[in-house]
Amino acid sequence: MVNKILKFRYLLKIFVFIPLIFYFGKRSYIAFDEGYYALQARWILEKGNWTIPLWWDEYVLDRTIGLQFLIAKSQDLFGRNIFSAYLPTTVASILMLFTTYKLHEEFFNKKYAILSPLILATTYLWFDYSHLATQDIIYSCLVTIGVLALVKIKSKNDKFYILLFGIWIGLAFMMKTFLVFVPILSLIPFILKKNFLFIKFFWLGLLIGFIPFLFWTFSINPYLDKNIIFYLVEKFNFLSSKNTFTNPFYYYFWNIPVTFLPWSFFAIIGTTYNIFQSKENKYILTFFPLILVAILSIFSTKTPYYTLQISSIFSLNTYVGIKFLFNSYKYNRFFIFITSKIIPLFVFTLTFAYYFFFKDLINFNTKENTFIILGLLSFGLSWTFIRYKQSFKEILITLMIGPYLFTSFILQSGLFTDRSREIREEMEYVSSLDLVKNQTIMVDKKGMNNSRSQSKIIRISLSTPKLGVGLESINQLKKSELAWTTDLKTMQNNDDSYKVIYENDVLNPWKLILKK
Repeated sequence: MVNKILKFRYLLKIFVFIPLIFYFGKRSYIAFDEGYYALQARWILEKGNWTIPLWWDEYVLDRTIGLQFLIAKSQDLFGRNIFSAYLPTTVASILMLFTTYKLHEEFFNKKYAILSPLILATTYLWFDYSHLATQDIIYSCLVTIGVLALVKIKSKNDKFYILLFGIWIGLAFMMKTFLVFVPILSLIPFILKKNFLFIKFFWLGLLIGFIPFLFWTFSINPYLDKNIIFYLVEKFNFLSSKNTFTNPFYYYFWNIPVTFLPWSFFAIIGTTYNIFQSKENKYILTFFPLILVAILSIFSTKTPYYTLQISSIFSLNTYVGIKFLFNSYKYNRFFIFITSKIIPLFVFTLTFAYYFFFKDLINFNTKENTFIILGLLSFGLSWTFIRYKQSFKEILITLMIGPYLFTSFILQSGLFTDRSREIREEMEYVSSLDLVKNQTIMVDKKGMNNSRSQSKIIRISLSTPKLGVGLESINQLKKSELAWTTDLKTMQNNDDSYKVIYENDVLNPWKLILKK
């Protein structure tokens, strides 16, 4: 009987994450970067080219084919639908939560170990990217596995974890190439302390991890005039020089607290507190994330998702921060006052301001608005129940309920899954037109001359049932063929040659035309 109850408890721990991970409504892509990768995966399946990433009929040599391969293989195995496209990210998200759970057990104990993955699942940054078909969560999951393996290595006899630490490096390189050196450099103090680099199992793991990249390299090189690594280095050089993603050195000092909401304050407290704690813990919980942020701050290109790789560590530090504030005689009352009074007041004010002043200015539908308001009210209301005389367990549960309900409502609203709803709805209508059904639709590549039009055509192409080739000009169209174009000038000069089948403000500047 006791064993059955324990099994039920484990199942409950799994089920509690379902509303945070799975969305069962209609989905749609954003253009960059998930739509870009999904479109490349579509061409893998349609053209049978599993080696070279494509952009229409051109080679894209500034990245590996790791994620596109995973999306295409997922759709090949489970059906060519949008849910299958998100499956690699979903699996990596679940694995990252589990790894965070195991890290909590390693650093603290099994008690409250469920809290750290719950914190991770309800942070803005992780929640956002766990519902994007990009390589960022997969890469961050691999980094987290590497950290767990490193922590698990107690001696040179821990051959499995030494092997695992070698494996994750090659797999992560296949996802994000040279970015993998950032966490490795950040972990150097702890790696040197473990002293396992000259053990053959580490090098064997390194070789195993690099097998996908080496196999891809040997497969793609016959098509290129130079080794693929040179193209990847060119991309690295571009990112390390001034570009559109260049930000000042202090970028992460404000970006991390914002993207790690609502747990930022507790994470900062915990990260700081760990400096003065056990020597073993502070290597990973404090030095690792601080060194990593320092390295990223030196790098020219700075984006929010670069710090995803330390989000599990921040979740652990959030737990430490909450525990410290609860046990602190000096800060306990301040902690309770802020969380039970100030933050709920702010959330309620934000909710009413949104409902009365901003709701009509934002193009959300009734379902989306309802779930946003319910989520905000649930968050604010739950934290008002925090009381000074509650036990630590009661505080933890009450703290978690608010973000958990808010995040669950937001996910089921579709805001983080049906991100291009208007384009999806328009394309569902276009696809139902008799003239369009079962017809191949080409794309006039001349229209992809700016980020706005390119963003639109990526999402339009992904929703086009039978996508044709890219055209250099609509003059290449044959009689009765369809195409997406923005070239009004050519159409006006050949007024009798083309007919506009469909145009709409949502799809603008793209129009669906027919060659008469």
